[in-house]
Amino acid sequence: MAVDKGAAGPSTLPAVFPAWMDRLQIKYVNPVVKPLAKFIPGTSVITHRGRKSGKVYQTVVTTYRKGDTLAIALGHGKTDWVKNVLAAGEADVQLFRHQVHLVNPRIVPAGSGDASLPALLRLQNRKVAVLVTDIG
Repeated sequence: MAVDKGAAGPSTLPAVFPAWMDRLQIKYVNPVVKPLAKFIPGTSVITHRGRKSGKVYQTVVTTYRKGDTLAIALGHGKTDWVKNVLAAGEADVQLFRHQVHLVNPRIVPAGSGDASLPALLRLQNRKVAVLVTDIG
């Protein structure tokens, strides 16, 4: 599996969503979805610490689990939450009603065609990078 431990800059991770959609999602969609995430299949809340402030943040993400691996498509590119998880080397995620600890985060570059990814995520990986973590 070709992986990047976070050395790539934001411009090297393609974003398929425009910046205005990011702002719309952060301000209006995420606050509505966050309390409902444990009831919506595939939707999870990842808890991470700011790499500069140390403040705890929660972000709504779409997760794909395959065995002891959890993957998240990075359709918005290398956002702050991705940088925070890579810098800390860990995060927690609410999967349905269970909290799991994530370790060893790494980025699978767009177009890598990694066979270890779940099938639906392999399709997305043609255009976007994927954050892959181990469940610890």
